[in-house]
Amino acid sequence: MNNDLLKRIEKLESLDEIRQLVAKYSLSLDMRDLDAHVNLFAEDIQVTRKLTGRQHLKAWLDDTLRLQFTGTSHHIGNHIIEFVDEDNAIGVVYSKNEHETPTTKDGVETAEWVIMQMIYWDNYQRIDGRWYFRRRLPCYWYATDLNAPPIGDQKMRWPEREHYDGAYHDLFPSYKEFWKNPPQDDTPEVAAPAPLNEFLTTMRRDALYPKIRIR
Repeated sequence: MNNDLLKRIEKLESLDEIRQLVAKYSLSLDMRDLDAHVNLFAEDIQVTRKLTGRQHLKAWLDDTLRLQFTGTSHHIGNHIIEFVDEDNAIGVVYSKNEHETPTTKDGVETAEWVIMQMIYWDNYQRIDGRWYFRRRLPCYWYATDLNAPPIGDQKMRWPEREHYDGAYHDLFPSYKEFWKNPPQDDTPEVAAPAPLNEFLTTMRRDALYPKIRIR
């Protein structure tokens, strides 16, 4: 078997492993198996500006999940993966999520069913032959009660919190450019296709990473 074919097979295996990594993320999070979950991340994962490592990630998740969500369900969709080199890749993953969220109304403890649409910008890294998350950047479009469509601005609408904007479109400048620049004639110019394996980076156009508000 020639070297080129071996590399192509290895790339296919890596693609499948990364897709499985994303699916395992959703299952382990929803089933609250935090050990399984944090082991999907690089051992020295950055958790806060000062804290790194799976132990600190587990503690942060435990606190967040117990306080904010009785239950969750993460449904992953479109997934684009591009390789930076043999051991590093980037990806975009759509995720439609549901949350049972404790709240208080008129002094009575109750809950709301909050639905969310978002994308993750992922950085993957192969370490000792296995693929891990190096970073997950969540970019939200909306979060709202199931019976209250989030029409208008500030679509992030969690119970008992001020509404705010997510960063769903901020990774890609094209969204704002589209609305700011209507075509001046009937035959707008078309840019050249993105180079192979550079679709995501071409769409990014060197945009800064958005500052994400933690839910």
